[in-house]
Amino acid sequence: MLIARIPRLLRRTFRSLTWELPAGEKNVYLTFDDGPTPGITEWALEQLDAHQFRATFFCLGNNVETHPGIYAKILERGHAVGNHSYSHKKGFRTSVRSYVEDVDNAAELIHSDLFRPPYGRILPAQVRALNKNYRIIMWSVLSVDYNAGIPGEQVVRNVLENVRPGSVIVFHDSVKASKNLFAALPGVLEFLHREGYQPKIIT
Repeated sequence: MLIARIPRLLRRTFRSLTWELPAGEKNVYLTFDDGPTPGITEWALEQLDAHQFRATFFCLGNNVETHPGIYAKILERGHAVGNHSYSHKKGFRTSVRSYVEDVDNAAELIHSDLFRPPYGRILPAQVRALNKNYRIIMWSVLSVDYNAGIPGEQVVRNVLENVRPGSVIVFHDSVKASKNLFAALPGVLEFLHREGYQPKIIT
C-alpha cells in the first residue's frame, strides 16, 4: 500500500538521514525528483515562479548530461539542486561500490552535497559510505504523483492532509508522473500560499 507519510519505524531505523527540516515560521520544503525533463521541468519552474516559490530539484546525472540547458534554468531561477544518482539505481539490488560510483558520477555534473536515493531505497552500508561526502535527504510527505492508478485529486490530498511546518514534500518532474503533476501542483502551491507556508530551498 502506498502511503503519503513516512512511518516512524523507518525514520527511527535510519536516524542519520534527514526526513524533516527546521519548521521556522511555517517553513516547507518542496522537492522534485528525476529531472530535468523537457516540457515538464520547465512547466514546474513556471508554476513555482507564478507563486514566488523556490524548490530543490534532485536531478539524475544522465538527464543533466542530456538536457544541460534545462538544468541551467533551474539554477538561474534561484532553485537548489541535489544529486539523485546518475542512472537511478535501486539500492537494494546494487553493491555498495557500484552504488557509490553511480552517485559520484552524477556529482561530476551536479555540484551539490545533497543526495536523495532513488525510490528511497538504500542499505545501511550504502548510507555509511555516502555519509562521508553527502547529506542524505529523504522526505516526510510523498505526493505519490508517479502512480498513474490514482487521480490528481488524490495527489493533492496526499500533500494537504499531511503537510506541516518543516515538511519535505516530494514531487517528480518526470514523464511517468507528469499527468498527476500537472493536475496537482497548482492546487498544492495555491494551498501552501493561502495557508502562509514559507517555501525554502534545502542547503
